[in-house]
Amino acid sequence: MYYKVFNTTCRLHSTLSVFLQRSTIKKSVIKNSTRTMASVQSKKIIAVCQMTAKDDKQSNINTCSELVKSAKALNAEMAFLPESCDFIGETRSQFVENAEDINGETMQSFRQMAKDNNIWLSLGGILEKVDGQKVRNAHVVINNSGDIVSVYRKIHLFDVDIPEKKLRIMESDYVLPGDKIVEPVDTPVGKVGLAICYDMRFPELSLTLTRMGADILTYPSAFTFATGAVHWETLLRARAIENQCYVVAAAQTGSHNQKRSSWGHAMVVDPWGTVVAQCSEGTNIAIAQIDLSYIKQVRSTMPVWQHRRNDLYAEMTPLKTVEKSSEIEDKTVYKFGQTSVPGSAVFYKTNRTLAFTNKRCVVPGHVLVMPIRCVQTLQELETDEMEDLLLVLNRVKTVVETVNGVSSTTTGIQTGADAGQTVKHLHVHILPRKSTQPDKSCETAKMDADYKPERTAAEMAAEAAMLRSYFQ
Repeated sequence: MYYKVFNTTCRLHSTLSVFLQRSTIKKSVIKNSTRTMASVQSKKIIAVCQMTAKDDKQSNINTCSELVKSAKALNAEMAFLPESCDFIGETRSQFVENAEDINGETMQSFRQMAKDNNIWLSLGGILEKVDGQKVRNAHVVINNSGDIVSVYRKIHLFDVDIPEKKLRIMESDYVLPGDKIVEPVDTPVGKVGLAICYDMRFPELSLTLTRMGADILTYPSAFTFATGAVHWETLLRARAIENQCYVVAAAQTGSHNQKRSSWGHAMVVDPWGTVVAQCSEGTNIAIAQIDLSYIKQVRSTMPVWQHRRNDLYAEMTPLKTVEKSSEIEDKTVYKFGQTSVPGSAVFYKTNRTLAFTNKRCVVPGHVLVMPIRCVQTLQELETDEMEDLLLVLNRVKTVVETVNGVSSTTTGIQTGADAGQTVKHLHVHILPRKSTQPDKSCETAKMDADYKPERTAAEMAAEAAMLRSYFQ
């Protein structure tokens, strides 16, 4: 198979050529072009790939190797390969027989491929051996040193039977579904949220991954021709628009065997919903720029995360983050202005915000919430930090009221010494209120004052352990 790598590359090359053409003009123009060139080079380049996998594993690996080399030649820092990039057969037994351990020979080939080309890889779907009857569809991310840094097992299985279209694919016949959402992976091109193909039809997953900090949502696919013709681009653009993330969808294309053909059209969609790169028929790779600053711009222009009515409908909880918050070890320490917070006192944590028990409580149940990044005022927070802080406050407030059997809380922020702030790190106080309590307005004004009795680390840890259970 020959690779037409330049047909569908995005606007990067034309932009660069314009800079080169202008390099002979006036010094002032040269200076401006150089500045613009630096801006272009600061943006991260990715490659999205498509291929036609067959029932010959070695041939498929060779095809992937050529794609990865082409991606590297185009200066991509990460290459995205499609679902089933290792194997596509005709029968259930073929899939099971060709499955391997996650550290088997096939994976060793891909790990060496990443290392040799000094590039990160997203392997959209590898057959992972479970037993003699079932496999898992595993999305594996490998860094440029050849190390496996994350593995996601497909949680939504594609079972479809359309007799009039002579289409029957029952993934559940041979695939065991995954049981967890994996935290987005830190990569040179941004935080990548992992999914596979059919997962794109479930916005709950994408919203959860975005709440967990994803900049890029990946949907490596082997999308059927029949459904791809009507739904492929619509679904991908919808996921990009509603999450205000980049969406990268590597794809299988063409006829794999007599029973199965894939739609192709691998593409990259930006946070505004624009298709910025796409592989056309007969083209196997396209490149695109990932501009993380553009994500912030879109979210600021259209602040849907601030407008969500989680008081009326269920919040898409970052499950993996919640799970990790219950496993924080005592040795974990978080900076809190000029002091620190032991991990044993933390009862809820996201990528940007901590909730922890208080050393000096004005009233029983008094807890604190703070941004992880050390700032002193609300104005210093980035938009995504502010959004996350408000979402965490809402969740913590609800739990505090439930645990303490109250329907009222005092929520307060002290900014500056005259307001009673003693810890130079923005933090929010949440105090449960009961009608039997006397007026605490004076104490509330001195929420950080030293006169309150100090609790032991063991007392704070015990309360945190109790509160964590309410977030699982």
